[in-house]
Amino acid sequence: MITDFESFKQELSLSKVEICRELYRQNRETIRIKNEEVAVGNLVRLIDSTLRLTGLKGFEAMSLRDLCADAGFSIGGLYAYIRNKQDLVILIQGHGFLITLRTLLTYTGQATSPHKKLTNAIMAHVFLSEIMQPWFYFSFMETKSLPAPQKRQAIAVEQKVEDIFHDVIVQGIEAGVFNDVNARLLASLCKAMMQDWYLKRSKYARQGVDATQYARFLIGVVESYLGIYPANPQ
Repeated sequence: MITDFESFKQELSLSKVEICRELYRQNRETIRIKNEEVAVGNLVRLIDSTLRLTGLKGFEAMSLRDLCADAGFSIGGLYAYIRNKQDLVILIQGHGFLITLRTLLTYTGQATSPHKKLTNAIMAHVFLSEIMQPWFYFSFMETKSLPAPQKRQAIAVEQKVEDIFHDVIVQGIEAGVFNDVNARLLASLCKAMMQDWYLKRSKYARQGVDATQYARFLIGVVESYLGIYPANPQ
């Protein structure tokens, strides 16, 4: 259950290590480090530094030497994980895809009612994109330049995220607790509104809106459309 942004952030920081562990196991053919614990810790540093530098100067402007300086790697040490920036894009994309799907499935799985599943999914997505805003922005901007297999994977993951929302809405409609609406269209609209949060972050900053306020506002809009109200959750 999601209670607030700070507790969500603490839980996410714990799961990042396990996500990097899975990423390491999926990329054993390119990562030349045998010690799993060392490799996982270095992957966390490498990904954090890439996203930090991307947020500061943009991915295209970031050099591998910049990344080494920020993450504390030597060039040779870095090449034990990636051969070039294309490998880095694939690594960063894989990390984000894993953590996004895992987070949404975890928080929807913790809820028993369609209403709670939907509110958990919205809050988890908005909070996750607040914490990982550089990755979400990076993913949106870099997908078009990915090699064809990774581009297809990115599109498939986007569809899976939308499907999570669609399936929860359908559950609520079939249970008779949501209005009978176009579930696919509403899921697409939810995704677009959540995307607006991380793509146009400065717009909401100027309005003084934080992640919790945005998530609650979006939940309220969706609840109203579905005929569900916070005072009487079903």
